[in-house]
Amino acid sequence: MELYVYSAKRYDRDTLSTANEEFGFHLEFVESRLDATTAELAAPGSAVCAFVNDDVGAATLEVLAARDVQVVALRCAGYNQLDVDAARRLGIRVARVPAYSPNAVAEHTLALILALNRHIPRAYNRVRDGNFSLEGLVGFDLAGKAAGVVGTGRIGSLVARLLWHLRCDVVAHDLYPDARLESLGVRYAPLDEVMSTTDIVSLNCPLTPETHHLVDAARIATMKPGCMLVNTGRGGLIDTAAVVDGLKSGRIGSLALDVYEEEAELFFEDRSHEVLLDDVFARLLSFPNVLITAHQAFLTTEALGAIAVTTLQNVADLAAGRPTPNEVL
Repeated sequence: MELYVYSAKRYDRDTLSTANEEFGFHLEFVESRLDATTAELAAPGSAVCAFVNDDVGAATLEVLAARDVQVVALRCAGYNQLDVDAARRLGIRVARVPAYSPNAVAEHTLALILALNRHIPRAYNRVRDGNFSLEGLVGFDLAGKAAGVVGTGRIGSLVARLLWHLRCDVVAHDLYPDARLESLGVRYAPLDEVMSTTDIVSLNCPLTPETHHLVDAARIATMKPGCMLVNTGRGGLIDTAAVVDGLKSGRIGSLALDVYEEEAELFFEDRSHEVLLDDVFARLLSFPNVLITAHQAFLTTEALGAIAVTTLQNVADLAAGRPTPNEVL
């Protein structure tokens, strides 16, 4: 079977090709993102593999269905880019990778917290320039600080554990509390309490209609002044314009992002030679207390390998008509 892999980067080619030795698919790597136009590149009767910022909306699915594409494999956990109703209507089966290496994202979350708090990027650049001044590099001890974790699924529970090991007072919010975290002393509380009483807030929940702009102007107004906000979940969890206002007022003391709600037009490409047309993102880059990485939290050798194996197994199962727990229902 032919499998068209969209948004393919070198690391995708390497890991999928290695994993494919067990499956034997004919892999076609497409650098372009999947949308209604590029969907026509897929051969009739083939399967399609899409990534987090690909467009798997109704228009794209219509084109794929017309080309007798019946299997779409998402090599990511989230599926907010997918029109689930259209896929059902068109008879296209879709599967995702719900868990690959939660350690990768959790560890990156902690790395962002530590780097932002201790001004590591700024200090690194200073030393490279021969500037050994410590002015403006004062951080704070994490031990004893109240750390809020919003969402304690596979990733969020690890973030909570890591912060607990750093002796933070961890307060979490989730519809389904984790008894193992509670046994450590992690306390669950309503979202408003988590947002208003903690020194650090880490967003690790999925993007749904209910969580879209979970952090908006009204919620920012209730946050503890000077709070650090970290988002490694999905960009749409925060209202970015409201966060910019929160940074300007000082209500948000610092911000770390690995995701951005308009990232589809920015991330995963080299744009160093271009003028950034996104004024909100450009404003974020102007703050000295903002640290942004370009959706790289998942990017470890272990995670890429797990994503490749699960993705290809999903394709094999769906193409053979077998059930899979990874199917998007």
